[in-house]
Amino acid sequence: MSGDSAPINLTNHFLIAMPALDDAIFGKSVVYVCEHSERGALGLVINKPADMRMESLFSKVDLPLNRTDLTDSPVFQGGPVQTERGFVLHESILVSPEKSDEPLYASTMVIPGGLEMTTSRDVLEALSSGAGPRKVLVSLGYSAWGEGQLESELGENSWLTVGADPAVIFDTPVDQRYAKALSLLGLQAWMISSQVGHA
Repeated sequence: MSGDSAPINLTNHFLIAMPALDDAIFGKSVVYVCEHSERGALGLVINKPADMRMESLFSKVDLPLNRTDLTDSPVFQGGPVQTERGFVLHESILVSPEKSDEPLYASTMVIPGGLEMTTSRDVLEALSSGAGPRKVLVSLGYSAWGEGQLESELGENSWLTVGADPAVIFDTPVDQRYAKALSLLGLQAWMISSQVGHA
């Protein structure tokens, strides 16, 4: 393989853990990649709930939660980095047509493909007041890969990759997200089992 091949960009893709990836955080995980460049990658695990509900998280930050649709939603373990910090993955909210390229919240990463990831308190305040993005996934911590690290893990067959579908993140029950992400590739878990049986 020549060294001048175009770098892969997995921004707005899912990483789906292969069965051989035996890790407390990443085993059987689906990671939404928020950013991927030659410097590395950043993503959020979307199918590993933490032992906390949204209502508890909001009371920890001294905010009421006036969104009954979110009260019992789980907070997720987004990854092993900065696990005390909240990361809010949400649908994009347009401020106004004239400012369509400006995010509504202070610290927001606009992800090509229509989602945004916000780390500033203002998005929590908007949710607290009963407003804010309709579809959200809140995680504590994130996943990060240094330069070349994700590419090397892909080379070791640790992950399958597929273009992300927001319905898997926001509309699919947590325990079905792994299977649903695999189905985007036309696969089922038994097809990629690490112990394939022989007749």
